[in-house]
Amino acid sequence: MRQRLQTRLLAAIALSGVLLLTSGCLYRMRIEQGNYLDPTQVVQLQDGMTKAQVRFLLGTPMIPNGFDSDRWNYYYYVKSGTMKTPITRRLTVWFMDDKVDHFEKPADAEAVAALIAADNEKAAAEAAAASAASQR
Repeated sequence: MRQRLQTRLLAAIALSGVLLLTSGCLYRMRIEQGNYLDPTQVVQLQDGMTKAQVRFLLGTPMIPNGFDSDRWNYYYYVKSGTMKTPITRRLTVWFMDDKVDHFEKPADAEAVAALIAADNEKAAAEAAAASAASQR
């Protein structure tokens, strides 16, 4: 009888331990909304580009502006379960006579583009070294 009670107590402790450990392992889905703008594309945006060129480069804005067809707003929002605060980015492009008059882009666009370019150069150098090594 005493051994049976100990076995049940041990099973209850083990079960509560498993439940306690797995309760923090909840999957929190990543939520992305809007237009993801690659920083290397944002850096290519220039004054004087036509609407067709901007649409080819950045895509169509997800949120059309019903009041002003000469202003395109690109919004991006991402929230992951592990993030405390979501990441939001906004790019606004103003047109005059169907050409880019001016635009406001995220402040970190150039820095992120430089990091991506450096990473691409590093990957290309590693691929070239691996190719050279395999030819020997």
